[in-house]
Amino acid sequence: MSSGKTPDITDRLAGELAPKVEALGLDLEAVELTKAGKHSVLRVAVDKDGGVDMDDIADATRAVSELLDGSDLMGQGAYTLEVSSPGVDRPLTLPRHWRRNADRLVKVSFTDGSAPVTGRVGSSDDEGVVLDVAGRTRRIAYADVSKAKVQIEFKPHRPDKNDDQPDDRADEQED
Repeated sequence: MSSGKTPDITDRLAGELAPKVEALGLDLEAVELTKAGKHSVLRVAVDKDGGVDMDDIADATRAVSELLDGSDLMGQGAYTLEVSSPGVDRPLTLPRHWRRNADRLVKVSFTDGSAPVTGRVGSSDDEGVVLDVAGRTRRIAYADVSKAKVQIEFKPHRPDKNDDQPDDRADEQED
């Protein structure tokens, strides 16, 4: 395995870790185990509606660490445990990912090869999502999506502000 990744072990770890993480009210979003010689790095991503805070990360780290310390899941080798929230670059693959990214700008590619679209996430359900694409709403079924990623915005969209009005914070100065 030249990439150093071990998917079979990763699947086993995810199966063991998910109940511990879910007991904390969190979703297990990703488990990645990378080996470099005798050392391994185990990356665990957790999330929940409204996002995770540092207390959630600390609780998840303790729970995962306790499970790993009390088992042979990681074997005898040295490893580093990293628990975090999923980054903005994570693909949107499940209905909860779309729900958690309401009002964010996303780029969507389609399974049929048609041109990708970029739009703002509106309502979503178990079957699909409504995007605002250039001022027009478009319903997209998840089954038609081959890839979807949140786009980085340097000036975040503020739905509660009138787009004609300047951002008040730009005029504030530090004393």
